[in-house]
Amino acid sequence: MTAPAAAEPTAADRRRWARYLVEERAEGLVYQKLAASRTGEEQLILLSLADAERRHEQHWLDLLGGEPARLPRAGVRSRMLGWMAGRFGSIFVLALAQSAEARSPYDSEQYATPAMRADEKVHYEVVRGLAARGRRRLSGSFRAAVFGANDGLVSNLALVLGIGATGVSSGFVLFSGIAGLLAGALSMGAGEFVSVRSQRELLASTEANEDAADAAADLDIDENELALVYRARGMAQEEALARARRIVTAAQEGVRRSTTGPVRVHGASDDHEIVGGDWTAAISSFLLFASGAIIPVLPWLFGLQGTTAVVVALVLVGIALLSTGAMVGILSGGPPLRRALRQLAIGFGAAAVTYVLGLVFGVGAV
Repeated sequence: MTAPAAAEPTAADRRRWARYLVEERAEGLVYQKLAASRTGEEQLILLSLADAERRHEQHWLDLLGGEPARLPRAGVRSRMLGWMAGRFGSIFVLALAQSAEARSPYDSEQYATPAMRADEKVHYEVVRGLAARGRRRLSGSFRAAVFGANDGLVSNLALVLGIGATGVSSGFVLFSGIAGLLAGALSMGAGEFVSVRSQRELLASTEANEDAADAAADLDIDENELALVYRARGMAQEEALARARRIVTAAQEGVRRSTTGPVRVHGASDDHEIVGGDWTAAISSFLLFASGAIIPVLPWLFGLQGTTAVVVALVLVGIALLSTGAMVGILSGGPPLRRALRQLAIGFGAAAVTYVLGLVFGVGAV
């Protein structure tokens, strides 16, 4: 149902309907643009979301009595999503769309139908699921990239501030910063490669294979013994026996069935996807650490000295920390501002400690 029969819509109601109309159009356009950059199931899901937004759009058009002569502009968030969807089609757009769907105005809107309210809740879950797929594909390399960039920013800022506070020359601060950049980037890249490679090898060693099933026709065993293989992988006794019976029967008949694929323990193949690639993680860590570590060095690299160089370094690193924190917040579905401020507080806190130590040692040296 829409509005009660006795309630006459006011001018404010019509302005609100017009705003809902343009927002529904903008959201539908976002989903259409995202669908254009995808294929298969994800494309069909996004096109279905766009169709649902058109149904909502038609509801407000019907209430308005047709297309109004003048319509308000869509909100900044909707316009930004549309711009990003047309150019990037990335996980960032889905993460932002997830946040937008979580704040439906229809829960308190008397002119919205119950079906529309339910649609908005379903849309949130659908977008969250699509965003989760993207996060899973991105998580391994993204973890290494964010960790590398943040480590480069904080560690090199702490290094140059701590050394600069001792009263050494600007040239020595610059040399120390560049040395810290190279040493840290190489260490991060090598460490990330070893870490991810070791984790993937550990996961590979836990994956099941079907060697026993492949040899079932030639082994002098019955299904009870083959069932032990599946029971060892965590299957219940009855399920393991039933599976073993099917495999032995199929093998004896010389039939290969698609239902006899390997049993996956705790989603091992999915775990490989989450961990990410070793070379990808190593290269991301090296490049991101270096790109983060160069920022605190820039003031000295361009010839600044003393307090001016310190202040400029703090401003540049502060902007970078806020940006990476906000990015993490967007991708994780959390509040970007809170994540940004947390990142800033942690980074500046670490740098402050080394700066104070540098002052202490500098005074002691004098």
